[in-house]
Amino acid sequence: MVLVLAMAVLVWGVAAVDGLLGGVPARAAVGAPLREAARLVVQRRRRTVVPDTLLVRAGIVTLLLAALLAAVALPLGSTPVIDMSVGIVWFNAMEVCVWAALWLIGWGVNSVYPLIGGYRFVAQGMGYELPHMFALITVALGAGSLRIGDVVAAQQGLWFVVWMPVAFVVYLISALAMAFWGPMGQPLGRDVAGGVPGELAGADRLLFLIGRYAVLVVAAAAAVPMFLGGGAGPWLPGWGWVVVKTVAVLGVLVLVKHRVPVVRIERFVEFAWVVLIPLMLVQLLVAGIVVVS
Repeated sequence: MVLVLAMAVLVWGVAAVDGLLGGVPARAAVGAPLREAARLVVQRRRRTVVPDTLLVRAGIVTLLLAALLAAVALPLGSTPVIDMSVGIVWFNAMEVCVWAALWLIGWGVNSVYPLIGGYRFVAQGMGYELPHMFALITVALGAGSLRIGDVVAAQQGLWFVVWMPVAFVVYLISALAMAFWGPMGQPLGRDVAGGVPGELAGADRLLFLIGRYAVLVVAAAAAVPMFLGGGAGPWLPGWGWVVVKTVAVLGVLVLVKHRVPVVRIERFVEFAWVVLIPLMLVQLLVAGIVVVS
């Protein structure tokens, strides 16, 4: 219950700050997400010709559920909701479920532009997933464990971000990509009339937007135990530092959205395979040398 409440507050906060940076007046920004939610609740659902409604609803639910299931492996302070021995693998598996969610929505509505958006996300995944996995492997190697609690414990003397800076930057890039956010937002591009959710309206669109923000929140929160020492810090309790660090990472990701232009999918894939993967292999080698020595 605490986890759901924390995610709800962070989702609302991200939506408010996103609106503020997007031009919503400061006085209206705080209540803007709630007003938009109320508007979508009463809005009539849009139907295309012969849609596969089951697939569409399954995709929308999967998007939100993937974020929640990924969050249960993350510690809010000292321990996660479920302390898994393979927490890093679980987190990555739930992130991959986002692929299925967007594809199901894009395919199920039976419309051209959402289908193109779904294809774009799959192509984007081909670019970011390998560097993302290498970043997670580097973290697991540094801790000698796939348990996220052990990763936090391994950073008591020195946070991983200090001696794994490449992995941290690559992880942030992959966080943008997995949440199809900011420069990685081509699956929802204006050139394809909004992409994947282009035909969604009413409660369907509301749940999709909540799911997208939830994925972004969880991706930012995961950076805290993996690179930023978890709840380590003076004066505040552990859970307080987790919240502060999560908000800081979210602030960076939201700012990137409003400062960095959208990247074309093919250029990102080329950059990922030609630049990010070799850099991550070097980072993985450095981490291995440090661990062995």
